[in-house]
Amino acid sequence: MMPLPYFSFWRFRVMITGGEIHTNETDSPMNQSDPLDGPQQTELLTKSTLFKRYFQLDEYVVRHSLFAGGLSEPITREIFERGHAAAVVPYDPEVDAIVFIEQFRMGAFAADLYPWQYEFVAGIIDEGESPPDVVRREAEEEAACRIEELESIGKFLVSPGGSSETLSLFCGRVRSATIGGIHGLSHEGEDIRAFVLPYQEAHELLRQGRITNLFTFAALQWLVLNREELRAKWQ
Repeated sequence: MMPLPYFSFWRFRVMITGGEIHTNETDSPMNQSDPLDGPQQTELLTKSTLFKRYFQLDEYVVRHSLFAGGLSEPITREIFERGHAAAVVPYDPEVDAIVFIEQFRMGAFAADLYPWQYEFVAGIIDEGESPPDVVRREAEEEAACRIEELESIGKFLVSPGGSSETLSLFCGRVRSATIGGIHGLSHEGEDIRAFVLPYQEAHELLRQGRITNLFTFAALQWLVLNREELRAKWQ
């Protein structure tokens, strides 16, 4: 069987602080090509915290490499520090069905979109947790769903223009026969409905543009592209 398709490259980041150049190499699945001209440079001039409660807002002043050569003028940007998240597509290959959750989302309401969003299980990564730990825990909390196996999809920036948040995305093998009902943690104000859709119905939601949550859209699209290979692997 051919391996599931991934895109990866060596990402080489250079940070200049206080006259020193620090380098960091990582091997991460990404959906872009190799940089053509080698490492770029970023000079951190100042960083300060403007606001901190459950979330945090930091102000950065930086200069960075220009494509034409040299460094930019100082640029000031606010970055929303939300933490990092992990999410999973709960998929039952035996019956070719997908577990969704539905819940009220204030961001959708503020954006004048339908606020009860169809989503996949997701959660913030707490200190000491790994992304697989998070999706297994959240699957139990949000859908009373046990993940039997995990397939990594990748790690992605959610909104790189204004936030440092990353999302580690997985597909998880589940048994969907008993999944349904209302779930969530009451002390966190969660009111989450779990439900199961046959693959073809879920695909139709995608085709109709009824999935307006981007990570859910992308994860479901990944499953469309990899479903046959995944079913062969898990069966």
